[in-house]
Amino acid sequence: MTIQELYSAIDGNYEQAVRVMRSDRLIDKYVRKLKDSQVGEKLAEAGESMDATRLFESAHAMKGVCSNLGLDRLAAAANEITEEFRPGSARKMTDDEVCARLDEIARRYRDTAEAIRRYEEQA
Repeated sequence: MTIQELYSAIDGNYEQAVRVMRSDRLIDKYVRKLKDSQVGEKLAEAGESMDATRLFESAHAMKGVCSNLGLDRLAAAANEITEEFRPGSARKMTDDEVCARLDEIARRYRDTAEAIRRYEEQA
């Protein structure tokens, strides 16, 4: 499996990743790190306590990492939580709605990490 095939499998934006990372070698390096990063777990933990500061910081970190890697859907979902918990902003979602979105982010993150593991096995 090539890096482009991985991006197709995870519905990633390979062109965006190339614009930011500038080479397949760097994309490969950082996409492999994503599957082992704690960004997904930190967001889930913040959601369990509904800690607004931790939710904002964790979602913002995930948004940044995923944006740089061209993982647009994960970045957009994380951005939604970032904006919901941005300091000084009024909440628009109920806690149940936030939890549903966090569950969706966790599912997408797990699916992405699993695809990256398959990529590593086939590379």
